[in-house]
Amino acid sequence: MEHAGKERLRILVCDGRQERLDEVVSVVTQLGHEVIGRYTDLVRVGEVTKIERPDVAIVIVGESSQHSLQLIEKIVNEAACPVIAVLDMEDSKFVNEAAARGIFAYIADGDAERLESAMDIVLRRFAEYHSLEGAFVRRATLERAKGVLMERHSIDQQEAFEMLRDESRRHNRKIVEVADSVVTSHRLLPQVRSDVGEQARRPAPE
Repeated sequence: MEHAGKERLRILVCDGRQERLDEVVSVVTQLGHEVIGRYTDLVRVGEVTKIERPDVAIVIVGESSQHSLQLIEKIVNEAACPVIAVLDMEDSKFVNEAAARGIFAYIADGDAERLESAMDIVLRRFAEYHSLEGAFVRRATLERAKGVLMERHSIDQQEAFEMLRDESRRHNRKIVEVADSVVTSHRLLPQVRSDVGEQARRPAPE
């Protein structure tokens, strides 16, 4: 069921019975994603999420829903990555509590085939969201870089964009990389003193 050209995600799978863990790991792998680990211990999950920085974490709700909620909270706090909860059956109380702790989505299905279909939809939805979020960040970086160039060179928006584009072509770099360099270096430069410019505009004394 793997989709050609889709984004390959790094996924942490945790909690639940061993056979359920194996089943979910198998589904995730078949969908073309990388499973970076499977854990149940709260401390270990916290350490792994800090180091590995998974794209997504899947928490399988086992016998202790409270433990699952603690895992969700730990992952969201430590890794700031979205969490998908997998339940054997609908549980509105758990879903509400999990939503308050930051889950991205939940899947309530015990059937392996339907689980694969549902997980494929949810993971693709996240990949699209992640891609869209990245586009917004790139756009914001580009706009900030243009603003810096407009201020420094007293040029308009179009001229600033052309400067970025020319630099991108000259050094064979993506335009957003050039923009990021401009924004980063701007933070390190001293502010242009307005009084200097004012003095330069004053007529010389006779």
